Amino acid sequence: MNTQLKNKLLKRLKIIAGQVRGLQGMLDADAYCVDIITQASAVKKAVSSFEDAVLKNHLSTHVVEQIKSGQHAKAVSEVMKVYSLSKKDN
Repeated sequence: MNTQLKNKLLKRLKIIAGQVRGLQGMLDADAYCVDIITQASAVKKAVSSFEDAVLKNHLSTHVVEQIKSGQHAKAVSEVMKVYSLSKKDN
């Protein structure tokens, strides 16, 4: 993973960590349930966006290299593994 993307992803994770701390604070403060759910939804979307960025990087680097080097079965296997993981989230 290139340094620029890695730094961008680390920044996203720090934001997500802050959002999770915010959720903890909301619970401690007995915040309105709908507000907590709204914040939790924002965290899920942020994590999903993080996963998408990592997946895009993987497909455009590792999987492309596997295909170029003739490792088609390995490339397909990895794509299917990620696809299966994404189906479990639904």
